[in-house]
Amino acid sequence: MSVIQKNRVLVITAITCAVVVYFLIIFGSHVRVTDSGMGCPDWPLCKGTIGPIHGFHAFMEQTHRYIAALVSALVAITALLALRWKNRPAAIRPAVFTGVTIVVQIILGAVTVFASNNAPTVAGHLLAGLALLAGATTTAVATVIPRVEVHGSRLSKIVWIALAGAALLYLTGSLVVNAEAEKACASFPLCPSDQPLHLVVLHLIHRGTVALASIALISFAIHAWQFWSHLRGARALASTLVALICATATLGILSALKKAPADLQDLHLAGAAAVLALSVALAAQGWLTGADHP
Repeated sequence: MSVIQKNRVLVITAITCAVVVYFLIIFGSHVRVTDSGMGCPDWPLCKGTIGPIHGFHAFMEQTHRYIAALVSALVAITALLALRWKNRPAAIRPAVFTGVTIVVQIILGAVTVFASNNAPTVAGHLLAGLALLAGATTTAVATVIPRVEVHGSRLSKIVWIALAGAALLYLTGSLVVNAEAEKACASFPLCPSDQPLHLVVLHLIHRGTVALASIALISFAIHAWQFWSHLRGARALASTLVALICATATLGILSALKKAPADLQDLHLAGAAAVLALSVALAAQGWLTGADHP
C-alpha cells in the first residue's frame, strides 16, 4: 500500500471514528432524558442476554452499548494504524489518548450500572465522554493537517480559555440533566422562587457558565477569523462555531421555557457537543499549524 493510500485509509478511519463518537454522545443523552439509564440492570449483558431486547428502556440502553462497542473498535483501529504507519506523527498521541479514554469510559459505564447511576460515577462517565470526543476530534484533524514546526507558543491564551469554557458548558448542562433538574427553572434568565434550591443552583451555575463560555468561545472565533485567515477553512469553522453557539443557547432557552421536552433536550445537547467538537477542531488546526506563533 502506497503512502497516499495509507493516508487516505487513516483519514477515513479517524473521521468516521469522530463522527460515531459524536453520535454515541447524542444517543447517550437520549438514554438519559428517556430515563433508560437503568434499562439494563446488569453489564455487559442486558437482563442476561445480548439481544434482541424487549422493552423500550432496555432496548435504548443496550443499543447505546452496541454503539459504544463500535466506537471502541474504531478507536482501536485508528490508534493501531497511527502507531504502525506513522505517516501522520501528530495523530499518534491523540489516538493513543483516545484509546486509553475509551477503556476508562467502558469501565466507568460498567461501574455506573452497578452503582445504579450514582452521581459521582455518572459525573466521571460524563468527563470521560468529553475527553473521548475531544481526543477523537483532535485525532481526525491531525490525520488531515500535518504538523508544522515553529518556535514559541503555538496558540494564544484565549484558545485554551475557550476550550475550557466549552468543556464546562457541556459538563454543567449534563449535570442538570442527571440531577433531573431540567424542569426546575421554567423561566429566563432567572428561576422561579418556588423550586427546590439545589436544583435552582444547578441551573444558575449552568446559565452563568453559558454566559462566560459563550464570551470566550466567540472571542476565540473572532481571533481565528482575524488572525488565522491564511489557514484553509479556519474562517468557515469560526463562523460556524458562532452560529452553533447562538443556536444552542436559543435551544436551551426554549427547553427551559417549555419545561424541557425530550426532543428539545436532545437538540440542545447535540448543539453543545457540536460546539465542543468544533472548537476542538479549530483549536487543533491552529495548534498543528502554529497559527499564533510569534
